[in-house]
Amino acid sequence: MKDEIINLLKKENKLSEETISEIKNINIDDFSNVVKELGKEETTYIKASEISKNLNTKFIGKNLFIYNEVSSTNTVAKFLSMNNVENGTVVISEKQTNARGRSGKSWESPLGGIWLSVILNPSVDHSRLPLITLATGVAVAKTFERVGIPNPEIKWPNDIMINGKKACGILTEAVAKFNTIENIIVGVGIDANLDVSQFPEELQSGTTTLKEELNRDGDENLLISIFLEELEKIIELFQDKEYETILKEWRKRSYTIGKIVEVREPFNTYYDAYVVGIGKEGALIVEKIDGTLEKVISGECIIKN
Repeated sequence: MKDEIINLLKKENKLSEETISEIKNINIDDFSNVVKELGKEETTYIKASEISKNLNTKFIGKNLFIYNEVSSTNTVAKFLSMNNVENGTVVISEKQTNARGRSGKSWESPLGGIWLSVILNPSVDHSRLPLITLATGVAVAKTFERVGIPNPEIKWPNDIMINGKKACGILTEAVAKFNTIENIIVGVGIDANLDVSQFPEELQSGTTTLKEELNRDGDENLLISIFLEELEKIIELFQDKEYETILKEWRKRSYTIGKIVEVREPFNTYYDAYVVGIGKEGALIVEKIDGTLEKVISGECIIKN
């Protein structure tokens, strides 16, 4: 994290090479105010004033940090979460240079997409963490519905699909100290005003964008406002322990339930299974070929034709 924060400051001409060599052994938290100030400077496309004027929330998005370019909004959000920012703070970047998804996969983040992370500190048991990812998926799907996408679906655990193609990914990370969760970072990448041709060739066939689906550019600032509103609604349900309500919303938009999948769990455990449903703590319930039921807590499910 230290190197990424130093690179951000260097890129914005806040640090010289001489200073960088001198601060390698200094606590990087000492530069939190500079990072915060950078996030309040004028940016080109994403505007705090435009987001705020359309935002109807109680706490999410009341504090916005917007950057021209960062390696990863999740990294900056984790750094800021350790340096006195309030619950619901949002970190946005017009471009990411080293974004990542689940299992360390890289995430293409050119100009025209929505790349943001939300800092949350709900009181949460470790076993409920997967539900935050599912809840965020519901928030994204509802956002898509509000801008004119008729049937967005959620592929377990963290992808939002339109007509069978991925349009959004989610990465939820916990900031823990002494086995206590201090903050949750919810990272969201939405392929908004992008052309599929902007992605690497190997990703193009399985990817779509809001621009492609709606046949027009959308208002990125308005899209962010809508998403933050939907996220706050679902997070309030989470805080009120309305877990079954969240799961009900997720199930009716599921892209995964009822399909044959290849389950890829950590440590190279692969097997085929039929997806039966979703458990109360967010685990996928699958039926293996031998008829036994299995809970899939982490890993990946590849839909089979």
